[in-house]
Amino acid sequence: MRHIRYCSLLLALVAVVMGVAAQDTVTIDFAIAASPAELAAVEAQVAAFEEANPSVDVVVTALPEYETQLQAAFASGEYPDVFYVGQAKFAEYAEAGVLASAADTLDMSGIYQSLQDTFSIEGEVVCPAKDYSLLGLVYNKDMFDAAGLDYPTADWTWDDLLAASTALTTDEVAGITVNPDMDRWYQFYVAAGGEMYDEEGNFMVDEEAATRAAEFFGRLFSEGGAKTSADLGAGWTGEAFGKGQAAMTIEGNWMIGYMLEQFPDINWGAAEVPGTPEGGEGTLTFTVCLGVGADSPDAEKEAAFMLVDFLTNDEGALQVAEQGFGPIPSRPAGAETYVQYWVERFADTGTDAASFQSFIDSAENAVAPILPPGWGAYRDTLGNALNELIRGNMDAEDVVEEITEVAEELAEE
Repeated sequence: MRHIRYCSLLLALVAVVMGVAAQDTVTIDFAIAASPAELAAVEAQVAAFEEANPSVDVVVTALPEYETQLQAAFASGEYPDVFYVGQAKFAEYAEAGVLASAADTLDMSGIYQSLQDTFSIEGEVVCPAKDYSLLGLVYNKDMFDAAGLDYPTADWTWDDLLAASTALTTDEVAGITVNPDMDRWYQFYVAAGGEMYDEEGNFMVDEEAATRAAEFFGRLFSEGGAKTSADLGAGWTGEAFGKGQAAMTIEGNWMIGYMLEQFPDINWGAAEVPGTPEGGEGTLTFTVCLGVGADSPDAEKEAAFMLVDFLTNDEGALQVAEQGFGPIPSRPAGAETYVQYWVERFADTGTDAASFQSFIDSAENAVAPILPPGWGAYRDTLGNALNELIRGNMDAEDVVEEITEVAEELAEE
């Protein structure tokens, strides 16, 4: 009987201990928008976090209709503890009060300044960028060799880009392929000294910079042999480049994985997007931060900040670099590993993977092309105007007049 009683007491004690442990375990929901490759990478990072923090369980959910489902969750008041916040949605979410500020909780000083600026309100970084992508000049090495041209460098200017585009154009190949959309034109605008917002935070159009950017954009087509992806029968400029229909394109580091998977035999490299002859520089960045839910209970919020820190600190940057699903780590701590990863992946090809360093070197000159909420009409007007420009139906002044007019109308609404 004593033996039975002892066992009963032991089992009861174990049950109590297990109950306390269960109560101490915090479960947090982490919502993401991700490709299968990114989902696998995130799950691996979360598994490492859970191993290091056994008192926290993280439920990762890749939402197929991310923005729509997240908005519905906000409306219900029951939304994830951690979630992706795209640069275009940051101001909207911050104004809605669904973001808990990480400014007093996390050390984000080591993140690239341009990425800190993207997710700041009145100088305070609200959420840390998890990674980023940005635009660069992608070029076909074989086509440059055949034309007897030196490869692009960080010292190239608009003049060099136009001259090379002209020299590389043949009956079969466009010197460069670029589409008339906001996210390709704006990097010329930024390089020309254009600002997107004034000191008071109001969206602006610098007419001088805008005119100069539009003039150069038009010259690429009228003088440099530029073609759109549609002109070349391709779905996007990356596809046209991969098929050998163009010697250059302006695309992001997402080209790296795409070219390795779809066109591994193309010998290519990347350089910084050329700036103005006077030294004006600029490129565009596309990034996402990790937001923590403002309404999460204290225990979940604390665990959420622990997860966000794990994913975005120096060690997290190294994990992003080693995962190799595409984006660049948001901290310099992961830069060398990121480039080395791709050098090894492209080892048996003619691709100059070491040139991917140019995507990192551009980080501090990058600007996020963010429009005010509800300004889709501005994007559409600019795209349509640029299309008319490259077809010879409008000049640069007409383009600037149209976008300035629609910006003024939207600002009054």
